[in-house]
Amino acid sequence: MPGYAELHAHSCWSLREGASSNDEMVDRAVRLGYEALAITDHDNLYGAMEYAQAASERQLKPITGCELTVAGVSSPSAKYHLTVLAQNVEGYRNLCRILSKAHLVHGKDQPYAEPEWLFEHQDGLIVLSGCRRGEIAALLESADVAAAEEAARKYSAVFGDRFYVELQHHDVFGDSERTAALAELAERCGIEVVATNNAHYHVRARHRLNDVLVAVRHRLTLDSSHEVRRPNSEFFLKTPAAMAKRFARHPRAISNTLVIAERCQFDLTRDLPYRLPDYPVPEGSTLDDFLRGICERAFRRKYDPLAPAFRDDARDRLDRELSLIAKHRLAGFFIVYWDILQLVNEIAHEVRGRDPTLPSDERPVGRGRGSSVSSIVCYLIGLSHIDPVKNNLYLDRFLNDELHTLPDIDLDFPRDIRDVLLRRIYERYGVEHAAIVAAFPTYRFRSAVLDIGKALGLPAPILAKLNKMGDHFANATDIAAEMQLVPELRPLVNAPIWRDLIELAAQLAGFPRHIGQHVGGVVISAEPLSSVVPVEPTRMEGRYVCQWDKDSVDDARFVKIDFLALGMLSAVDDCLNIIEEVHGTRVDLGRIPHDSPEIYASIQAGDTMGVFQIESRAQVQT
Repeated sequence: MPGYAELHAHSCWSLREGASSNDEMVDRAVRLGYEALAITDHDNLYGAMEYAQAASERQLKPITGCELTVAGVSSPSAKYHLTVLAQNVEGYRNLCRILSKAHLVHGKDQPYAEPEWLFEHQDGLIVLSGCRRGEIAALLESADVAAAEEAARKYSAVFGDRFYVELQHHDVFGDSERTAALAELAERCGIEVVATNNAHYHVRARHRLNDVLVAVRHRLTLDSSHEVRRPNSEFFLKTPAAMAKRFARHPRAISNTLVIAERCQFDLTRDLPYRLPDYPVPEGSTLDDFLRGICERAFRRKYDPLAPAFRDDARDRLDRELSLIAKHRLAGFFIVYWDILQLVNEIAHEVRGRDPTLPSDERPVGRGRGSSVSSIVCYLIGLSHIDPVKNNLYLDRFLNDELHTLPDIDLDFPRDIRDVLLRRIYERYGVEHAAIVAAFPTYRFRSAVLDIGKALGLPAPILAKLNKMGDHFANATDIAAEMQLVPELRPLVNAPIWRDLIELAAQLAGFPRHIGQHVGGVVISAEPLSSVVPVEPTRMEGRYVCQWDKDSVDDARFVKIDFLALGMLSAVDDCLNIIEEVHGTRVDLGRIPHDSPEIYASIQAGDTMGVFQIESRAQVQT
């Protein structure tokens, strides 16, 4: 059986263009015996880390790339498609830089790259000439052979043997002539050819969903979207034998897929060029020494006055944690948090008049949440206000010998502090080194009903009625069950067009719908972020979002800091200020008893209004 690697394929992360998930694409490629697969989503790397993880787990070689919209070298006003693959680490960096610039300069709605950017950042990139909307193919179709040849020679001059003329054949009228013309041009110019299938779904049956998604993307119905949809159902992952038969006249186009796959040695799960933020420690000192010094100063204040036995337990706990931090090379990670807390202190002084001489671990402005409160290091640098030794908290969930991802630390701040803090983070680290983590709302019951229903041309009043039935958390697979509950909708469940809605919604469930922002997650990097992950502007001026969600950021082992706004903390701080004014005593929330019978009596009585996380009706009943 001939070998083959698909080098041009799209997943659901080509938002409302791809009709299969990364897992579906990977599973199908493995079944077909592919040696490698490149996911080349449109103008983004949203799903690149998810794809690389899924492919690596199944022993499929992942190739990172994208289908880039680029201004023409022959006609800058025209926009074309180009397939760009990362050959090595530098190629991946350059791909991120180009995508970031495309979004930042030309906007997130219709980003495109200037050819000069591509030529400037050409190191480590393998470039294929693109689909039928590529510049060379489009010029040939318009019979401008001279301009097509000029464009091919220009790309070849820059990229050398890393530029290939891309051949595609989907049994569409004109494909045979186009493929022959491209092959002839490549031979005249001394350029190699390569075959791709521009797959937008893993199996043929998904072409119906692809048609609907394209109609949704263009705000059209299926009936009115013929010109923008794919012309047939051939855009799926084909067997190597089927591809070899389709390109029997151009056998090198098939063998070159394996040549390119072999040349692409970058693996996103292994080679990501990210570094933790640097901190300027004194000469002759290390990050581990610096972190220990911070902890020791706080340790003397908090534990030296206590009983020797208790102090010794705290000392053992601190030594163990610092040893684990050194083992996993995490000192810089914790120092970044400590540095941010110094910034928080400055803001609290400006906004609230906090004593600027107070260290960050005394009367902390923010509050650590989750497993981080079990760490004595977090307690000593001010991330947590809970004494883990006194309360005998279990450390291993937060920090242990076998650590596969960075420790997760959530910080709650009063709203007035948090709003200023986000702005100061950009000022402190620079917009090139800090960005908000992306969030991708997925298709659920309501969004699937509205988008698919409109594309199918279903009656708006019935769609509105059905839409009200699903709550915010209802799954897109629940539509048939909900319709069965309403007498007037029950007969529609098996009606042809409504059956399409039910089936398509089930396929669409969980697909990303658009890019948004994480509620408080911020990524910080020593490297310019735009050379590690693409960055794009948000709707709010002066803010930027990286193209990965929290799961991909965790897989990448980025420093992600969750700055969460909690209005109740403002009320708590107001109460503490009132107590101090009336009684002359400042209550330390880190030292209040955790076994107070009065507190538990209030909880048992359900008197928890305003108490974060135990004030809901369900929690009160519990």
